[in-house]
Amino acid sequence: MATAAPIRTDWSIIWAQRGFRYFFVAMFVSLFGSGMNFAGVSWYILTATHSTLAVSLQVIVVTLPGLIVPFLGGVLIDRYDRRYLGVLLDFTRGVVVLATAYIAWRAHLQLWHLYAMTLVTGMGSAMYWATVNALVQEVIPSDQFAGANAAVLIGIQSGMLLAGSFVGFFYDRAGIAGILFIDGLTYFVSAYCLFQLRRGYVSPRDHQQYPREFSERTEATAEALEAAENPEVAEAGLGLAVYADLREGFAYLKQQPAVRALGITHAVMMAGVVSANVVLVALANDVLHSGARGLGFLEAGWATGAIIGGLLASQLSGPLRLTLYAAALAGLATGHMVVPFAAFLTGAVLLQFFFGMCRALGGVVAQSTLMTIVPRHFMGRTQSAIAILTTAIQLLMSFALGWVAQSAGIIAGYALLALLYVFATASGFRARQLLR
Repeated sequence: MATAAPIRTDWSIIWAQRGFRYFFVAMFVSLFGSGMNFAGVSWYILTATHSTLAVSLQVIVVTLPGLIVPFLGGVLIDRYDRRYLGVLLDFTRGVVVLATAYIAWRAHLQLWHLYAMTLVTGMGSAMYWATVNALVQEVIPSDQFAGANAAVLIGIQSGMLLAGSFVGFFYDRAGIAGILFIDGLTYFVSAYCLFQLRRGYVSPRDHQQYPREFSERTEATAEALEAAENPEVAEAGLGLAVYADLREGFAYLKQQPAVRALGITHAVMMAGVVSANVVLVALANDVLHSGARGLGFLEAGWATGAIIGGLLASQLSGPLRLTLYAAALAGLATGHMVVPFAAFLTGAVLLQFFFGMCRALGGVVAQSTLMTIVPRHFMGRTQSAIAILTTAIQLLMSFALGWVAQSAGIIAGYALLALLYVFATASGFRARQLLR
């Protein structure tokens, strides 16, 4: 499958979009809070239990909803205004995190409180990221998707960079309660920015360009049933419409091998990125002996590399972009074999910098390419399918990394991560062939 050569990124066009400016701030603020939350909660659990399995349970809890929520979430994203969905998800998670911060402030915090909070935020995140990824299509011209994705990733990683720089400082002085309080407030700031992104209600169904597999008669029947006064009949109509949308989405993915290959590659890479937190915390504590501040430096190194990688990816030509995409995945596989042997903090931070840059290259290329080749009204279901696969791999890897690192050592844990990235590399080369 061949794709048109992308137009070079024009930052003036991207930043001229009022909605995108609000979107960028929302991502920056949201990830600043989430970065502090994830690092702070992981460190709190490790110091309280001295168990990598307990940390892996946190990762499992935050990702488990991703096996269920996206099935319905993808349909909702392709049916209703994505801006309102994002605002609702941010508001709900903000309330839950602030409630947990209050419990911690009153010195009544227990591990199950953190796991419960993580479950709720995980349910929101399982739908949120598919929502905002699809929303980018609506606020940026189609020939600037690569630059827009790079800008979004820079906003995300800048937030993570600041979070990594400050998490150790805040944790030592304000504790877990202060970390959660900051995170809770950022959700409300993000919700406000998404609300200001544009005016009015915009339905993704107003921009269909892909031929519908099912007849309009099915849609008309579903809408008539949904509008019925009898609640049971209305529920049946909604169920029929959701089922039709799910089948339509699966049919689309079945016909698109390039989308599938790109989605699988991205899912495997992201599963490795998130589940790596299990061994990263252990690396800071057991190998580097650098404490919460050392973990913050490692996170900051990753974020700095991701910012530079995002800027680089936005300026690459099409053929070179796809080549470096596969090379970045190979770099992740090779680098993770070396990490546990970096016995000093500076070396580990440099490796994290390299990993962040590779992840940025892979993420920008994958998302911008998907936005170019996937019709807008299928983007929610496509992103949700990727999220489901990411979650499944992430759950397996989180448990496996926790168990392997605790029973066989951190070197074995990082070797398992490297093996995962080897598979991603093979899938990445397959996607590159289909897209040439």
